[in-house]
Amino acid sequence: MIFSRGNTAMSAILLLLGILSSTGVEFTGAQSVGVCYGGNGNNLPTKQAVVDLYKSNRIGKIRLYYPDEGVLQALRGSNIEVILGVPNDQLQSLTNAGAATNWVNKYVKAYSQNVKFKYIAVGNEIHPGDSLAGSVLPALENIQKAISAANLQGQMKVSTAIDTTLLGNSYPPKDGVFSSSASSYIRPIVNFLARNGAPLLANVYPYFAYVNNQQSIGLDYALFTKHGNNEVGYQNLFDALLDSLYAALEKVGAPNVKVVVSESGWPSEGGVGATVQNAGTYYRNLINHAKGGTPMRPSGPIETYLFAMFDENQKDGPEIERHFGLFRPDKSPKYQLSFN
Repeated sequence: MIFSRGNTAMSAILLLLGILSSTGVEFTGAQSVGVCYGGNGNNLPTKQAVVDLYKSNRIGKIRLYYPDEGVLQALRGSNIEVILGVPNDQLQSLTNAGAATNWVNKYVKAYSQNVKFKYIAVGNEIHPGDSLAGSVLPALENIQKAISAANLQGQMKVSTAIDTTLLGNSYPPKDGVFSSSASSYIRPIVNFLARNGAPLLANVYPYFAYVNNQQSIGLDYALFTKHGNNEVGYQNLFDALLDSLYAALEKVGAPNVKVVVSESGWPSEGGVGATVQNAGTYYRNLINHAKGGTPMRPSGPIETYLFAMFDENQKDGPEIERHFGLFRPDKSPKYQLSFN
């Protein structure tokens, strides 16, 4: 995107890097921020053009929600790290070990030579009461076995993505705990993650926490612009939500399971607080903040995936759902952001 800060010499260096990047030279610096790519739109760029846009902006990580072979093909040789999703509607079938092996062979093993898979996300935001809740752990185990059978277990980790509604209490963050209904569901999953040295993927949205609780949450606290800390030592809502998850993990006996923020974003229109200015402030500050840590886990960076690459005009749900893009469908940037 456009580089909005920095002196002339730095701008020249960044420009040079951009030119080198666009000519195929790859950069593998420690980068904590990626971007989620959803394709629920009828006006979005081609898959190759999307991957090229990641490259030209030096976005080194991508989250895919399903195994889109056109995107996987475009990612070959790009050195972009990939979260590959198992969509919720495929979870039940993958409780069958043979189906899980076939899935891994077709979508992972076939591309693993030159696509940099980092995580397989088995399901997204499944809740304890959902009909698919019982399929998550068996699918996780079967995908893990198939990854190991393909001798790829050293290259990638297998996990699932949750949202913060699984928390029964999140404030103060040190008292974070999974709800009684979520505890029996999440505990065996967390045990699986701990056994395999895998992180928990979590979709963390200060925006929704702010919108649902405006009486007690200030906009500045949600946008990282608050001056000083609150009464429990937190400057921003993102850290508070993330640390409440860490506290909850400790309470189910998994203090060493890391949280990867698999989605976080702010809409630019369609709802309360949803403006281009607020969204740009959120994304800019989150990119910068992710270089460090949280009060409970001070040694960063915080691996974070911004939601999302494009406005998606065919997304279901309220109007805000169609306005989370960092880019417009014509590939022009909505905000001035630097991903390096």
